[in-house]
Amino acid sequence: MISRFIAFSICWLLFASPSAAQAPLRIAAASDLQAVFPVLAARFERETRHKVDVSFGSSGNFFAQIQNGAPFDVFFSADIAYPRQLQSSRLTVSGTLVDYARGRIVLWARNDANLDLSRGLAILTEPRVRRIAIANPAHAPYGRAAVAALQHEQLYDRVRSKFVLGENISQAAQFAQSGNADAGLIALSLALAPAMRNVGRYVDIPESFHPPIEQAAVVLTNSRQPDVARQFLRFLRRADSQQTLKDAGFMPPPVAR
Repeated sequence: MISRFIAFSICWLLFASPSAAQAPLRIAAASDLQAVFPVLAARFERETRHKVDVSFGSSGNFFAQIQNGAPFDVFFSADIAYPRQLQSSRLTVSGTLVDYARGRIVLWARNDANLDLSRGLAILTEPRVRRIAIANPAHAPYGRAAVAALQHEQLYDRVRSKFVLGENISQAAQFAQSGNADAGLIALSLALAPAMRNVGRYVDIPESFHPPIEQAAVVLTNSRQPDVARQFLRFLRRADSQQTLKDAGFMPPPVAR
């Protein structure tokens, strides 16, 4: 009888515990976060015992999916314009939109490409550079920043025929890493990831060459656990989380408006 009581008690605790029964926090995250977000999510899970389920992709595609009712709790966008538009459409929880970082783009190439990256974007005009990987500017903020930087240097029309478009910035980086492109305009956060750092080199593209890549997050109105979602946003704005983002290649967010 006692053993049956103990077994019943254990089962009751497992199924009655909020953390055990609770569905994971569903996050749609821009693909430039792919190298650092697992570290942050694991830290949040350890501290709170709330499970986090992260999907990575282009901000524009997630924006469209959320407009069509995709079941996410939080949206981490690489372009603040998308959360603002969702906010205007009343698809977000009021007062939850926060800036969490600024992205940076770099020119990256494999070591065996033997490109003189010190020449900056001008190296892309050389005939031996036949393919240039960028994220699709139609829905990826880093793709738009890449186009703006090339236009700033009056190189866009000379190199646009060489573009290999990635569905998102992570795929563009994979094109460059695999050698399917001779060079890539990618996120610094991805260039610093071990897989890319070990096989290639990069040079910074000045921020003055393109509009700022302001990144923001927001809790969505169809969230099943908005309190946990808000908790995650507070966690991302903490000093230690911001330092982790900085170490991964992100700039601090602008001063609060």
